[in-house]
Amino acid sequence: MSTDYQQAREALGMRLRELRMSAPDGRLTGTQLAGRLGWPHSKVYKLEGGRQTATADDLRAWADAVGHPDVADELLARLKGFETHIRSWRRQLAAGHRPVQDSWNLAVSRCSVICAWEEAVVPGMLQTADYARAMFLRYADLYGTRRDTEEAVRVRLQRQAWLYEGGHQFRALIWEAALHALICSPAVLAAQLDRLAGTIGMDTVQVGIIPLSASLRIPAANSFWILDEQLVIAEDWHAEIWLDDADSVATYLRIWGALSESAVYGSDAQNIIARAHRSLSPR
Repeated sequence: MSTDYQQAREALGMRLRELRMSAPDGRLTGTQLAGRLGWPHSKVYKLEGGRQTATADDLRAWADAVGHPDVADELLARLKGFETHIRSWRRQLAAGHRPVQDSWNLAVSRCSVICAWEEAVVPGMLQTADYARAMFLRYADLYGTRRDTEEAVRVRLQRQAWLYEGGHQFRALIWEAALHALICSPAVLAAQLDRLAGTIGMDTVQVGIIPLSASLRIPAANSFWILDEQLVIAEDWHAEIWLDDADSVATYLRIWGALSESAVYGSDAQNIIARAHRSLSPR
């Protein structure tokens, strides 16, 4: 969990404790407040200690229970301030993969230029249906979430229409390792590599492949996307991180620049994709 996120959660907890201690009808103990809310008393102390993230309903209930209903909007604003940046997979995937894809489609529809770095998979904007299906199933197994796989695949592929609209530019950097990763069957990966090769030369798509043998200025770390140089969406195992502050965006732009110096394009990229394809069917 990021330091900024944890600090924000702890600051919210301190504010909740302050409200409990200043209840109009007298300070409440944690046990008394838990009784009013019908919660286990441990939840009160976890929220105040920044060890659990409150929901919007938790904050509204807290404000009412401590006699300060007027501060509910303030508490919700604090929650929004850090939850819009750290979107845990547990919460996002509670209703399945489809809602996450809807959020991505909305963000993509609002921008003109996307820079994507993927070190382990082919970017979603360039995926085939079968490859995307394999991805969703892998993550549904990992997180134990609802399997709305076919809906999620359809919505992800709908996003790809963006590639065929004028005025758009998708710039993808992919580490060569992603071209060999069998997170699907060899047949599905072969079709995916054909699809990827077919996008090279499109006027709205620029594909750069970083060879395994390339000299790297920085390590090939976790994936991220930059939308219109205003929003960064990065992925980690516990959460998806949305960053829109200027300093963070500038950092990721520098990382993008450093990675792109190691990439090859055009026919050189085609050759690497073809080599990966041949490795699936050795003679």
